[in-house]
Amino acid sequence: QEHPRPEYETKLLQKKLKNKNITTENPNELCHACYFVCVFCLQDEKEKLTCSDRMPGYAANFGLILFMIMLTFSAVFGVIVYRITTAAALSFSTNETTRSNVRVTVTATAVIINLVVILILDEIYGAVAKWLTEIEIPKTEKTFEERLILKAFLLKFVNSYAPIFYVAFFKGRFVGRPGRYVYVFEGYRMEECAPGGCLMELCIQLSIIMLGKQLIQNNLFEIGIPKLKKLFRKLKDERTEPKEMDTNQSKDPQQWDLDYTLEPFTGLTPEYMEMIIQFGFVTLFVASFPLAPLFALLNNVIEVRLDAKKFVTELRRPDTVRAKDIGIWYDILSGIGKLSVIINAFVIAVTSDFIPRLMYQYAYSQNGTMHGFINHTLSYFNVSHLKPGTQPENSLFAQDVLFCRFKDYREPPWSPNQYEFSKQYWAVLSARLAFVILFQNLVMFLSVLVDWMIPDIPKDISQQIKKEKTVLVDFFLKEEHEKLKLIESFMARDKRKHKSGTKSRRSRAASFSQFNRSPKGSFTSFSSQHTVV
Repeated sequence: QEHPRPEYETKLLQKKLKNKNITTENPNELCHACYFVCVFCLQDEKEKLTCSDRMPGYAANFGLILFMIMLTFSAVFGVIVYRITTAAALSFSTNETTRSNVRVTVTATAVIINLVVILILDEIYGAVAKWLTEIEIPKTEKTFEERLILKAFLLKFVNSYAPIFYVAFFKGRFVGRPGRYVYVFEGYRMEECAPGGCLMELCIQLSIIMLGKQLIQNNLFEIGIPKLKKLFRKLKDERTEPKEMDTNQSKDPQQWDLDYTLEPFTGLTPEYMEMIIQFGFVTLFVASFPLAPLFALLNNVIEVRLDAKKFVTELRRPDTVRAKDIGIWYDILSGIGKLSVIINAFVIAVTSDFIPRLMYQYAYSQNGTMHGFINHTLSYFNVSHLKPGTQPENSLFAQDVLFCRFKDYREPPWSPNQYEFSKQYWAVLSARLAFVILFQNLVMFLSVLVDWMIPDIPKDISQQIKKEKTVLVDFFLKEEHEKLKLIESFMARDKRKHKSGTKSRRSRAASFSQFNRSPKGSFTSFSSQHTVV
């Protein structure tokens, strides 16, 4: 059983002292408290901290985690507002080049802002997660590590992937339609995807965030921050040390003095977290950015050498601890793998035009080709139904404008249910949901099949393990059988000794009783006769 953490024991001791109304503020009660500490350490009581004792920590965890998640969403919403306002401002620019490159400029700058926010919040969330885990007062180190990893992963997962999820599944879904557009701040329309869809923008967003996070956070920070901390500690030690130092020591410092200036080893949690987040970038949205595994491979090649240099030259030697496996990280990897199947299914079905193209080619096209697909995806709108002041200017065209086209599956103006979703919309939506279900079950079945065909332990090794267990069981049974025979032999020997001892005692008792009898002609009669004489 794992030993409790000192913080847990201290909190439990404070609870015991509080229940006994013992305070160490009074010097007269200090000896009593010390005696009670000794008794508490020696007694065998299964007391522990209850849920009510941890309730303040749980409440603080729930509130702060919810606040930080909302902070991440607020940052994403702030970037959305920046994109909308910047696009509106650049659209009124007098420079033709600026107006023609509005979408590229807004997308690139917004992604860079997202990257900076992610890097800043990652550092904050790591420290906050550690503090939140400490106030929970976990009992063992294993529980502490698991809770710390879960909190840090949850916060960093939301922080890293929230902008990508927005572009993949939410951007362009709530813009409305002509005549009923959705506005923010009473003057700015919600941003829409490009005419070709949001898949290309998702690819740009994912590539910049992934590469920037790997280059800046995983590589530059890992080497730069330990060097800066080492320099800062060296300068601080030089200021605090006395000016008169031993000349021999200053000229030729010992190795332990050099090792003391290195950065302390804080564990492998940051290293695992980097790989987990990178694994998420590679698997969750690989359908939109197929080059993500290649960039991850190149990053890992560089990461191996940088980590080797960091652990050898920049950090103190870690304490060796044996571990059975990677612990909770395996469950996180398994969860991300299963989640990636669902997300990629929705990316293919919802974000891309894969399903609408298949539906048009096999259900609506007359010749089985993609000819006329763009016209099929556009709906009609009567410009007279626009709000006053938003109609197009007829002077820009050779004739009066009666209808405009927009990308959506809606009923035309001459239909009784004008501007409602058409039958094509519901057919495409049904096909998308069917594809998600089919894709998910197919991939899950293939994963189970591959897992069964390629086991974690080869068949010959598993057979050898079974043989080894059988040999060990036979050996233990044989040894126990020999012990049982030995015990039985000792018991039989004791019984024989006991029986022989009983017979000897009976023979001695019989002879003694026979000697004490006094018939005539015995010693007693002879003595009496002699006395009379």
